[in-house]
Parts: sequence; C-alpha cells; structure tokens
Amino acid sequence: MAVLVPERTESAAEDPTPRRSPPLPRPRRQGTPTLPTDRVLAAVLTAVLGLVTLVARLWDIGYPTELVFDEAYYPPEGAELLELGYEYNRGYTFIVHPPLGKWLIAAGEQVFGYGPLGWRVPSAVAGTVAVVVLTRLARRLTGSTLLGLLAGLLLAVDGFSFTLGRIGLLDVFLQVFVVSAVACLVVDRDRVRQRVRDGADRVTAAGFRLGPRGWRIAAGVLFGCACAVKWSGVWFLAFFAVLSLFWDRAAWREAGVPRPTWTALHRGLPGATWALAVVPVLTYLASFTGWFRGENAQGRHWAAENPDTSFGFVPDALRSLWHMHGEWLDFHSGLSSPHPWESSPWSWLVDGRPILLWNPQGLTDAAGDQVVRYMLMLGTPTLWFLFTPALLWLGWRVLVRHDQAAVVALTAIAAGWGTWFLNLDRTMFIFYMAPALPFFVLAVVLVLQDVLGPPNASPLRRQVGLGVVCLYVAAVVVTFAFFHPVLTGQPLSQAEWLQRMWFPSWF
Repeated sequence: MAVLVPERTESAAEDPTPRRSPPLPRPRRQGTPTLPTDRVLAAVLTAVLGLVTLVARLWDIGYPTELVFDEAYYPPEGAELLELGYEYNRGYTFIVHPPLGKWLIAAGEQVFGYGPLGWRVPSAVAGTVAVVVLTRLARRLTGSTLLGLLAGLLLAVDGFSFTLGRIGLLDVFLQVFVVSAVACLVVDRDRVRQRVRDGADRVTAAGFRLGPRGWRIAAGVLFGCACAVKWSGVWFLAFFAVLSLFWDRAAWREAGVPRPTWTALHRGLPGATWALAVVPVLTYLASFTGWFRGENAQGRHWAAENPDTSFGFVPDALRSLWHMHGEWLDFHSGLSSPHPWESSPWSWLVDGRPILLWNPQGLTDAAGDQVVRYMLMLGTPTLWFLFTPALLWLGWRVLVRHDQAAVVALTAIAAGWGTWFLNLDRTMFIFYMAPALPFFVLAVVLVLQDVLGPPNASPLRRQVGLGVVCLYVAAVVVTFAFFHPVLTGQPLSQAEWLQRMWFPSWF
C-alpha cells in the first residue's frame, strides 16, 4: 500500500533546515501562591501582634541592673562609640566584631543613658521587628494571613528569642537584618515574576529589560548590615544571592525562553553583582566610618607602621582594615577555649545546652528559705522539639512538591545552621542560631499548613486540622508562660525551679 505524502513547496525545498515553532510558555510553578486580599486586616493584626510583642519584651527589661553574660563587652563598647566614634583599643581586650550592632546599642544608650534600659531597649525593638517581618514573609510565602500570624506568634513566644530581645547582645540585630533581607528578596522574586508575565507579549529568546529592582538593592543593604553586625551574615548573602538568580531563571523558564539559564545570567547577573555584591560591601565599609576617622582605633595605623608589606598601592587605611580583618579571622577560626555553656550545632535543635545568663547566689526569702533567680536563654521546648521533624518535612516538600516556601526556609537554615558544621572544633554557643531561628519557625508553620489541610479539603478535614493547629499553638503559649520565670530571673522556690529544669544539661 503506497503512502501518499504532499509535495514539498519550492520554498521548503530551498531551505532544508527544519523550522521550530516558538516555545510555549510553561505552566506557572506551584508553591508560589497569590497574596490574600485582606491587606488592611492583615496589617492591623500584624501591628497588634508587634505591639504586644514589644510590650512583653519591655516589661521589667531593666532587671537585672548589672551586665549579664557578653553584655560585659558590647554596651561598654557602644558607650565608647558614642564618645570617640570607635571602640577604644585597650591593652587587655580584643575587638573581634564589626561595629554596627554596637552602634545600635549605642543609640539606645544615647536615648536612655548608660544603663540597662539604654543597652537593652534596642534589642527589644529589633526582636519585635523580626516578629513583624517574619509575619509578613510567611504570609507572602504561604498565601495565608492566618499562617503568617502563626509564624509571628510562635517567634514572639519563643523563650530563646524573648530572652535574646531583652539583653544587649549582637545576635538579635543579626537576626532582624537577615530575615528582613530575605523578605526583600522574596518580594523582588514576586515582582520580577509578575513583570515577566506582564511582558509575555514581548518575550524574545533573550528576554527583555526588567527595569529597576529596588527590593533587591534593599536586600543588599540589609545583607551588608547583617555582615556589619557579625560575619556569619555573609553565608546568608552568598546562599540567597545564588537562589535569587535561580528565581530569575525560573521566571524566564516559565515565560518559555529557549535558554532560561543564559537569559537569567544575561539579564540578572550584572544587576545582582551590583545589588548583592557591591552594595553589601559598601554598606559594610560604611559601618567603619568612625574607625576610619579615629586616630586611636584598633589597628588604624598598621599600614603606616608596616610600609614594606604587599599591595603598597592600596591606601593605608584599607590595608590596615584588611590586616585587622585577618586577625579577626584567625581569632574566630582558632577559638577553641572551653566554656561551661558551650554547645554543638546538633544540640541546638533540641535545646541541648541553653546558656545561663544570670544566677545570683545566697538569696533567701523572709522565712529564710532559699530563693532561686535563674535567667536562662532557653527556647520554648514544645516549639524547639518540633524543629528536627519540621526540617525533615522541609526536605520532603522541596524534593517532592518543589515548594518554594520550603526552599526559602531550607536555604536559610543551611546558611545559618548548617555552616556551623564546617568547623566543629570551634567554641560555639546556642545563640549563634539566632539568625536561622525565624526560618526554623517558618518550617514548623509549613508543617502546620499541611496539618490544616488544603483550602479545597472537606469542611470536616479543615475543622479537624484547625483544631489540631490551635491545640499545638496553645501548648506552645502555655509552655512559654510556664518557663517565663526562668527567662526573666523571677524569684522561685527550689521546688518551683526544679520543675522547670527538665534536663541535667540545663543546670
């Protein structure tokens, strides 16, 4: 049986190259839900949550009146910044952190004086802002105002975050800058994706110009601020800079461009280099303005005293700063002196070794019975004990669902927790987990999202899920209230104190 085929046209015969039809746009990715429409209600509820969080952290924040734990370093250095513009280089101390966090403490001391209020109020404000930003970030990632508020509430009633927001340490500032920077990048992701969709009619093989990306520049500034508080912020900058390019690729891939990777690099890499490399470095250097201007700042004149070193064409101030940073790196890399409250990253997920901040001895009540005042940097156990299963659930959501909210949380956890495994010989403390903590909370919220069930589930399924979620959140709130006395150093009897010491490692 003969098979008849149509004759080739003359033009087809002259052009043997097969013609490809233009690529069709790919379906929109799952896991990037649209924002809820209850903007005003969500803003009001978020503001109420933030106000309650701030009041809770400010209540009796001036107690104890003396410096606790590493407050011995940062509030005095903040006072020196106010007086001199830089930390004074005493012979018996060694400054090992950039100055921005200490400048923020100094701002409180400028307003409230050199005292507990002065060096702790900035921490309370920063911790409250972290709660508000996490609320908004979780709302955007999940498409649910309820889940966003749950994320903020869980962070607000976490004992670790509560305590960190009531003392003058640096890590709470690192936390708020990191979570704010990530939130800005997520907004940039959504804006870029929408611009690409709106320009679908003019998408070419090379894409098109996306225009200014202010949210990405804001993220660069905030990441630079994070690094200017503590160097561990650089991991978040590196991880999310790469993830941002992958988000650009996903947007172009959805639009149907034939080479989305090349298009993302062509259209996104130059701007990303500026926003997520140059801007953070400039922001970081700006935090050293007082150091550059100070005649007696630590290491300020090293280059002048060592003129025969390499790269002599570099200005002396920058060479001196570079040398000082090398000394800091040696210090942090080689820090291995034992400490009674040190801990390993593995133990952080289960509150293995919280930090005793303050415990005066020899206190008695009117009857002569022992009184215990114990201030412990302790995460709310009913929240923290879910971190490990939530982390595993994140991995499942990424691998099976390609869920974008889980990708954000997992990337941040890898940057803020996983990187501490690179040098396990270093002396470490549980408060190093502070910048990653909001994303562990986000991981728990994503578990609660699946417990709640999808919006199209049956009413019974949603009611049961909502009941379970409410019970769990109530358990976390009650647990926080139970441990509140040992988070704030309130007087307890020996028996009451022992009721809250669940594990020997908490002593």
